[in-house]
Amino acid sequence: MNETVLIVEDEPKLAKLLGSYLGQAGYTPLTVDNGLDVLPLVREKMPSLILLDLMLPGKNGIDICKEIRAFSDVPIIMVTARIEEIDRLLGLELGADDYICKPFSPREVVARVKTVLRRTHGSKRTPVASMLVLDEECYRATLRGVDLDLTIVEFKLLSFLVANSGRIYSRNQLMDRIYPDQRVVSDRTIDSHIKNLRKKMSVLLPDNELIHSVYGVGYKYDSQS
Repeated sequence: MNETVLIVEDEPKLAKLLGSYLGQAGYTPLTVDNGLDVLPLVREKMPSLILLDLMLPGKNGIDICKEIRAFSDVPIIMVTARIEEIDRLLGLELGADDYICKPFSPREVVARVKTVLRRTHGSKRTPVASMLVLDEECYRATLRGVDLDLTIVEFKLLSFLVANSGRIYSRNQLMDRIYPDQRVVSDRTIDSHIKNLRKKMSVLLPDNELIHSVYGVGYKYDSQS
């Protein structure tokens, strides 16, 4: 596999444990425990993926993520000890590829790493992705050549998720994108639109769920999972 995963974690035992599991999975783990040392290491080693803890000595994970994104699109999985922080991370739109909350199973982290790397390494011309065609001018979406017969709101929602494939968005973020006039709608309206989209797409792709729920956070489009 020969892919390097940079573990940015100031808890030595946790960093060692993650390194051990990632090593057993075939990755080359690299650890750093101070936020000030991350950017020079990223520039020098060019890791395949970064596990970035939110709270670090020297510099916090939010600032580090922003600075990395200024020069690199390396996949980043943000790690936080508080689930309520995830909403704040999403609101900042840092460009992270995934989020995970402590405490977690090391096996779960390895699975997330595999998923993110598979997604970011995969070509956008994957068989599933190429089956979905969006016509922005006509608000028309076809899957396997069949018109999905979407409403305008459903099309806007699907188009936004596809354009930001792999990114997780909360219901409030999606409402802001779909209803820019700030009309009063329930956050469950997004759930209803997602349910309708899934139903229409599942008829043509029964074995592939393209719109994924992220428990307690929101939704993302991912044709690679």
